[in-house]
Amino acid sequence: MTHRESVLVGNLRNYIRRKKMRIVELTESTRKNVLNDLLKRSPNNYTEYEDKVARILANVKEKGDEALFAYTLEYDRFRLTPENIRVTEEEIREAYARMDPELVEVMKRSAANIRAFHEKQLRNSWFDTREDGSILGMRITPIGRVGVYVPGGKAAYPSSVLMNVIPARVAGVPDILMTTPPDADGKVNPGTLVAADIAGVNTIYKAGGAQAIAAMAYGTRSIPKVDKITGPGNIYVALAKKAVYGYVSIDSIAGPSEILVLADETANPRYVAADLLSQAEHDELASAILITTSRELAQQVSRQVDDFVARLSRREIMEKSLENYGYILLAESMDDAIEAANDIASEHLEILTGNPFETMTRIKNAGAVFLGEYSSEPLGDYYAGPNHILPTNGTARFFSPVNVDDFVKKTSIISYSREALQAVHQDIEKFAESEGLTAHANSIKVRFEK
Repeated sequence: MTHRESVLVGNLRNYIRRKKMRIVELTESTRKNVLNDLLKRSPNNYTEYEDKVARILANVKEKGDEALFAYTLEYDRFRLTPENIRVTEEEIREAYARMDPELVEVMKRSAANIRAFHEKQLRNSWFDTREDGSILGMRITPIGRVGVYVPGGKAAYPSSVLMNVIPARVAGVPDILMTTPPDADGKVNPGTLVAADIAGVNTIYKAGGAQAIAAMAYGTRSIPKVDKITGPGNIYVALAKKAVYGYVSIDSIAGPSEILVLADETANPRYVAADLLSQAEHDELASAILITTSRELAQQVSRQVDDFVARLSRREIMEKSLENYGYILLAESMDDAIEAANDIASEHLEILTGNPFETMTRIKNAGAVFLGEYSSEPLGDYYAGPNHILPTNGTARFFSPVNVDDFVKKTSIISYSREALQAVHQDIEKFAESEGLTAHANSIKVRFEK
C-alpha cells in the first residue's frame, strides 16, 4: 500500500469512527461533561444576537406597522399592507385544496386526541364557606387573547399548531391569533393554515421573526396586543420572547430538541437507534443520548445508527447532531443510569427496560416519558394527545409541558364577616407591626375602634 493509499484508508477509518455514536463509560466526570455540553445549546448563551433583536423590538414598539412591514419586506421579500396582512377565508380554502385529503383526516384525528387529553386538565373555580362566615376561594378564568407564533418555510410544523392552539381553545380563550411568515409571493404554508383552521384560530397574520413577536407584545394598528405568546421559532424569536416577557406572558424559551433513551439488555437495538435519530434529524444542535447497562446493546445501537444514517434523508443534519451532542453512556448499574437521567432532565425520555413502569416510578425529571418498545417518541409528537411542547435544556426539573393551565389565570377570593375578622384581628395587627407596616395594622385596627 502506498503512502497516499494509507492516508486515504486512515481518513476513511477516522470518518467511520467519528460517524458512530461515541460510547462513553458513565462516571461522575463524564456526566458533568455531558451536562455542560448540553447546556451550551441554551438560547441564553447566544447573546451576540440580543442587540439586533432589541433594535427590532424597539423599532416595532415605536413605529408599529411601518417597522413591521419594512422588516417583512427585508427578510421575507413580501410587501405587506394593512389590506393583505390577514389570511383570508379564500386562502384557507385554497390551502385545503392543496393538501392531501387523507393527511387532512389524519390531522383531524390527531386534533381530536389532543383535545380529549387536554379536556381532562380542566379545573373549576372553587369556594370554601366556613361556619364563622368567612369565604375563601379560587376563581379560574381564561386569558383574554393569546398569540401563537408558527415558523415558516422548511421549519413549518402543523403538529405544533395543534399543540399550541387546542389547549388554549379548551381553556376557553376567546381570541386566538396566529402569526407566521409569508413567502415572497405572500403565501403561507398550506399545512399551517389547515391545522390552524382545524384547531380554531380566530385570525392569522402574515408576519414572522422577532418583528412578529414585537407586534403581538406591543400591538400595532394591524395586529392587536396579546396577553400571552406561545410557539417555537429560531434564535431571534426565542430571544424576542425572552425580551418581551413582562409586557406579556410567554410559554417558555425553547431550546433544541432532545431525546434520552434509558435501556437495559432487553431493549431492541434497532428500535433504540431509530428513536435516537427521530430527534437528531431536527437540528444540528439536537441531542440524542442512550444510557444503558448493556455493553452489547451499546455496540449494536452504534452499528444500527450508522446503518440508518446512511439511508435516511436528513443525513448531514443527523451526522452533525450526533457528532456534537450524541452519546451512548455505559452505566455500571440501573441506579446509576436513572440518576444520570434525572440529572439530564431530558425533553423526551424513553424507557426500554424489562419493567418500564417500575423504572418510571424512579424518574423525577423529564418533559414526557414514553414506556415500552411500542411507545416511540413520534407517537407523542403527532398523535397520542399529550402536548409535545416540552421543557428543554434541563428545565424539566422545574417546568412542565404546555397544558390548559398555561391559558388560564387564577384569582384568589377572600371574604370575612365582622365576626370572623374579630377573632383574628389582633394576630394580623401584631404580624404587620412586627414588619414595621403600621398602616397595614391600622387598616385592620380601625374596624374595631370603640
